Amino acid sequence: MKKLLCSTIILLWVGFEVSNAQNQKIGFIDTDVIMQNMPEYSGVEQRLNLLSENWRQEIRELEQELQELREDFEAREILFTDEIREERLQQIEAKTRELDQMIENRFGPEGEYFTRQQELLEPIQRQIFEALNRVAERDNFDFVFDRAQDTQMLFARQQWNLTEEVMLELGLDSSRN
Repeated sequence: MKKLLCSTIILLWVGFEVSNAQNQKIGFIDTDVIMQNMPEYSGVEQRLNLLSENWRQEIRELEQELQELREDFEAREILFTDEIREERLQQIEAKTRELDQMIENRFGPEGEYFTRQQELLEPIQRQIFEALNRVAERDNFDFVFDRAQDTQMLFARQQWNLTEEVMLELGLDSSRN
């Protein structure tokens, strides 16, 4: 009898959990689409592109200097004494380290580009998140996923796409998509 009662309780509990799972409301947004429609984002993109292009120019100039040092060394190597040869090789090595360090400092995982990108995008992302929270709370969504970037959503019914609602909440024109 105790086993039957325990089994009944477990079945009721599982049934309740399945029932709860069926009542959950799940939606998704595409933050890439939303950001592309935000005027602030195009300004951030332009600033990052300008910054990036300036740094790329600095890197190209340093690469040119390094190439000239190597070519000069190769052309005149036989004329150098051992001491001068070693000195020139050290100059080339130092310039190579300088170039590598510049690339790492500017575009590495913890470089200035990504730090600046994070600083500039954070207010925009916060706006989107706040608008999403308002929409999700108003429409009683339990979960909302972002289908942009790394999230792989293999199938999603368009009726649960909240992208336009979030854009409306932000006061953006969704007809530009």
